[in-house]
Amino acid sequence: MEVVEKKYGVRVNFLLLVLGGLVMFITAILVFLLIIRGVFGVFEADDILPSKNLFGKGSSEIAILNSKYTQNMLPKGNTWILDNIATWEKYLSNLKLSSVTISDEDIEMGKHFDYKLIILPGSKALSEKQIIQIKKYLERGGSVFATSGVGSFTDDGKWKGWDFINETFGIRFTKELSREESYLVHTLRGSLPLTSDIPAGFSLKVATWDRPVAVEVLDPRTTQVSYWYDIKKERGLVRQEIKETAGIVYGTFGKGKFIWYGFEINSIIGINQEYLYFERLFNNSINWLLSLPISIGQIWQSEFKAGAMFTITVTENMANLSNLIPIVQKNNIPITFLVDPEIAKIDTARIKNISQYGEVAVVVDIGFINSWDDTENKLFELEEQTTRIREAKSSLEKIIGKKVFGMMPKFGLFDQNTIFAAIDNELRYIIADSLTDRSVPNVVIKGDKKVVVLTRTARDDYEVIRDYGLEEPVFQFYTYQEDIDRILFENGLLIFNFHPEYQLQSKNVGVIEQIYDDLKKKNFWINYGSGIINWYDKRDQIQVTAEQRGRFRIVLKISNPGKTAIENYNIDIDLNKKVKNVVIGSEIIGVKPVKVKHTSGDNMLYINVDKLNPGESRVYYVDYEEIKA
Repeated sequence: MEVVEKKYGVRVNFLLLVLGGLVMFITAILVFLLIIRGVFGVFEADDILPSKNLFGKGSSEIAILNSKYTQNMLPKGNTWILDNIATWEKYLSNLKLSSVTISDEDIEMGKHFDYKLIILPGSKALSEKQIIQIKKYLERGGSVFATSGVGSFTDDGKWKGWDFINETFGIRFTKELSREESYLVHTLRGSLPLTSDIPAGFSLKVATWDRPVAVEVLDPRTTQVSYWYDIKKERGLVRQEIKETAGIVYGTFGKGKFIWYGFEINSIIGINQEYLYFERLFNNSINWLLSLPISIGQIWQSEFKAGAMFTITVTENMANLSNLIPIVQKNNIPITFLVDPEIAKIDTARIKNISQYGEVAVVVDIGFINSWDDTENKLFELEEQTTRIREAKSSLEKIIGKKVFGMMPKFGLFDQNTIFAAIDNELRYIIADSLTDRSVPNVVIKGDKKVVVLTRTARDDYEVIRDYGLEEPVFQFYTYQEDIDRILFENGLLIFNFHPEYQLQSKNVGVIEQIYDDLKKKNFWINYGSGIINWYDKRDQIQVTAEQRGRFRIVLKISNPGKTAIENYNIDIDLNKKVKNVVIGSEIIGVKPVKVKHTSGDNMLYINVDKLNPGESRVYYVDYEEIKA
């Protein structure tokens, strides 16, 4: 019998197969775009082309000029230019940024327009063609980072003057600084994009071998970041000296941006702290020039511009304290009295009485100066300091009937042993009677405990009245006012210290009221020692990062790793571009909202966090539309 096999099959509809594949392909694209949109926010089509880099900074955004015109001015074999370039490349690599070097001819031919940022390190000699091309580059929206006497010589090494930096950066050259000293201090302002996360009033040490340059800002498009004037050593009109010794400026030229340092970055010297804060300054500078977001932490409570603290060192001449009390009562001035228990025993009733009108901190003898030039400090060992602080604190607390939370070393100096001894005795702040490298409190952490160090930032009445011989109150006030304006410029903490035998005399005490009125008018936050350190202790806990995530979104992370809640904290974000239609949200449901203030067309975003609990972190997406210039 014959077997017949039948074949069975399925007829394929190729049209349906193609349509199904097309649907799947479109769905995959939509899912991909949805994922990209969820991570990076709004984007444009060309952002995801292979030639673009949505996920980070491009490798060809930065060019460094290797100026042969400048090299030709140097002795044969000199490596000054190459050493400078190597340092720039090192700092850029720390930011995971790569760069290329370009020549003088590249700029003359307009090849620098291919880059977002041009760096001119030590480029003292520039041709007229270069200067014209650099200005065109800025006008069209490019960014320039320049140093010292850029463009002050012609391409053949002839002196040309300061016209290039004056015209381009909106400044006026005032002087080249002397090489008489091996280094100069360079003081930075706070609350600026370039000085974010750097203590206000911090002083960099800059070597003088390259003759740093000082300028004065003349144009409103330019902002002064720092000054060369050394309050510790130099004499003169403080306001004018600060104004005329700017060492870092930043601003705009046409559609572009610039930053100018009056020194070469190779000139920074010092210890780890100087290099740490300079690197932050450098990183902020690069981020600003590349139009990346920068978070600017709140230095003082609410919208105050600076902080202030009045201290009175009580001496044996206690009778003049009575001249101060009516002024304190009338104006409700917060006063921190610094009291040595041995002096308090002379008139315990008076000390107990003044404690009603302010806060009391203890003065403790923890050692002394043992050399004629004040360079050899002989402070007691840890055990002795701990005992002396404990006994002095206990004695003073018995007299005033209140807890004491602060101390001042009798001779103004302290060391690491003092910090451990203060913490062991549950003191929360130390007042040091010396001018230091910052004008804000310094939170010192030892293990799981900490103490806040407050250093004197203004001249006291020993200097103003005793040393300067200023007997007239009008001259006393003017001198104190110079320090007020200096600290206001820095956004720091102004600590006044007065004594009964000088400023508290009946003929002089009215100046304290004048100072208080001037501080209020200039929006200083005035408080006791404990109030200042309570705020600064909490402020130091907050950690804020702002990261660019796509062209129209930043990711903002706010954390509180501390042990106490932070309330009513303000964060300023410089978006570094003019934007509109700002929207803030989070991908996680239930994240507490924040208050946002933004003016359409502005680059600044103001955020208020009502409360951040210990250990709490929040992540927000900030989306916006960029306004094309």
